[in-house]
Amino acid sequence: MRFLGIGNSCDLGSLYLRLIEDGHEVRVSVAEPMAAGTLSGLVPHVADWRSELDWIRAAGADGIILFESVATGSGALQDELRRDGFQVIGGSAYGDRLENDRAYAQAVLGELGFSTARVWEFDEGAAADRFIAENPARYVLKFNGQNFYASDNYVGRTQDGRDVRSVLAAKLRDYSGEPATFILMEHLAGIEMGVGAYFDGDQFLRPACIDWEHKRFFAGDMGELTGEMGTVATYEGSGRFFDLTLAKLEARLRDGGYLGYINLNTIVNEQGIWPLEFTCRFGYPGYATLDPLQESSWAELFRAMATCSRAPFRTRPGFSVAIVLTTPPLPYTRQQVPAPVGLPVFLDAGMNAEERRNLHYGEVGMDGDQLVTAGLYGWTMVVTGVGPTIAAAKTKAYAVAGKVYVPNLRYRLDIGDKLIGGDWARLGELDLLDPAGHQSGVNHSVIP
Repeated sequence: MRFLGIGNSCDLGSLYLRLIEDGHEVRVSVAEPMAAGTLSGLVPHVADWRSELDWIRAAGADGIILFESVATGSGALQDELRRDGFQVIGGSAYGDRLENDRAYAQAVLGELGFSTARVWEFDEGAAADRFIAENPARYVLKFNGQNFYASDNYVGRTQDGRDVRSVLAAKLRDYSGEPATFILMEHLAGIEMGVGAYFDGDQFLRPACIDWEHKRFFAGDMGELTGEMGTVATYEGSGRFFDLTLAKLEARLRDGGYLGYINLNTIVNEQGIWPLEFTCRFGYPGYATLDPLQESSWAELFRAMATCSRAPFRTRPGFSVAIVLTTPPLPYTRQQVPAPVGLPVFLDAGMNAEERRNLHYGEVGMDGDQLVTAGLYGWTMVVTGVGPTIAAAKTKAYAVAGKVYVPNLRYRLDIGDKLIGGDWARLGELDLLDPAGHQSGVNHSVIP
């Protein structure tokens, strides 16, 4: 098969490598100049993806275009390419709006019967500042669109909102002159939990996955918000939660021309399920987290999605724990903070085949015969471990992480600890998971 990847920063690097390993042809377009070195020497780069459309069309049913992001106009472009007869996996204009327009997404969820947090949308700072002053409370600040980074968002700590007022003023000064819309959301307490599935344009492929992200830069949920520092995921026990959440979107996604992976992040507590936001694209490191749990190859999965073939989507039991290995400038970008690239990446000579299979290259490339850091963010690599319990998967993941050597490498040491320490038991009390699926993970808490 032939695959053409289109994105800004080559976010699907390890997926492209899997396709190449399986004998498929892959070409990628990387729009961001600072990301030009990502996967260089490992995956063929093209200067203009439009010039490769004939190459894809010549492959017929074996030609697929993969879109990586929800950048401005990306979804509309996908819709246009589909109308021109191309098989495109990524999202749609409707999906872009669900992710980028947070207030709209909350309105849609409310229409579908979800419990939703109160949300207020603003397009200038003075009005938001006055609102908080007149309605003191704990708020979450989230910016709309792809021009902002995860570190721009802020979860308020003070009960009167004065910290949010200060952070908002500082962020708007930083982005002076650039249009900015943002929301204030009431703060919700509970367990953060996501549910994701592949949508083939007509229906979801089952099973769905459930996941628990770790977004803060430092262990103990300290420091800046990042895209993500690690994840726990499983396909087991997801049916009930999926039916209560993402499954309700099926008709809307069908009508919106959506085709790709979609994830809904939520807060769950004794009062119910509270949806927070959508990811209407392949998540990073989400797709790497799921890779070892999917028995169906990426090519088989993509063919089934592109053709609505209803081919079985085969998954493996157990849990996957993913750890993001980072280098400077993360949690910022090289556009914000100068940081060197080209640092050597070494792999322990004793690493076995299974451990190597659980390496998922991110922002790296080749310099001659040497693997080196590259890219815009410092998302150097993801490592995964799989096991019948969260604790067992975590042990394997950290064993792999300990065999990767990069100058100034940083990663969190507590991925999965909150689940092991009590959140998993609480999820059982909330009755949100299939009984068999929850039972399969319960015993993890007594495994050292």
